[in-house]
Amino acid sequence: MTGGVLPAFAPIWALTGLGWLLGRFRLLGEHGNEALTKFVFLVAMPAVLFTTMQDTPLTALANPGVIAFLTGTIVVGATGFALGKWVFRRKLSEWAVSGMASCYANAGNLGIPVSMQVLGDSAFIVVLLLVQTLVLMPSLLALLENDAREPGRARWKTLVLLPVRTPVIAASLLGVLFRASGLHLPQPVAQPLHLLASAGVGTALLVLGMSLTAGGPREGAGTRRTELVTVVGLKLFAQPAITLGIGLLLGLPHQALMAAVVCAALPTAQNIFIATSQYSLDSRFVRDCVLVSTLVSMGSLSLVSWLVTEFV
Repeated sequence: MTGGVLPAFAPIWALTGLGWLLGRFRLLGEHGNEALTKFVFLVAMPAVLFTTMQDTPLTALANPGVIAFLTGTIVVGATGFALGKWVFRRKLSEWAVSGMASCYANAGNLGIPVSMQVLGDSAFIVVLLLVQTLVLMPSLLALLENDAREPGRARWKTLVLLPVRTPVIAASLLGVLFRASGLHLPQPVAQPLHLLASAGVGTALLVLGMSLTAGGPREGAGTRRTELVTVVGLKLFAQPAITLGIGLLLGLPHQALMAAVVCAALPTAQNIFIATSQYSLDSRFVRDCVLVSTLVSMGSLSLVSWLVTEFV
């Protein structure tokens, strides 16, 4: 089994490394990184998710591993909230972000490639994308809105419209609708869409690599460094460990257990950074959480996958 798991990560990290080189030496020009990121977010990944969901039986979405994943997410998130509030003594917006950074997985740029390359399909990660976008992100924005203590009609409007304004979520829901209704796109539309989808995973990994060129942590002195290590440790090690324990208690089939644990081991999503930026908060800490957890996950994610495959 080792030969089937660890080599599956090789193309993922190879393309991520290539993306880092492209970003580090600006081989795509001054605005190449930004343009490619928009292409992935607005075009390529929605194409991947629409075609995947259209071809996925609806029964595949009812994965029992989701319960284990969500339980691990709740436990780790609550721990992150508690540590941020009572140990690191942060204000509401700061401990809310810290707690969410401890449990909000990068199910997009990294999760989809890992699911397709290592797990064999992206049905599980699509469910997680929906849950995170429809439940976790609105919860975070509600806490940030409450801490802002100012009229926030425009932001609440953005919050309500978030599912349909997020291309990957809208594409996933549309794919499910097509599958449930039996509708099919005409061939002249379906063929180019599948061509776009074939480019989506690789391009997303290039974008992930380019995002790592921003440099090391900028805010690392004193308590904040300890908090950073704590958040990254919760995300990359505590969350998959708790998810594994819950999955074993539930007696999950190996494939469902593998999907839940591997997805729990994904690094912190960039969405948390984007949320803090929208609320004019100091986003350097969460930016460091995203960066460090992504870098460390290049080893920890492979290790977790191998351990589950070999010993569980």
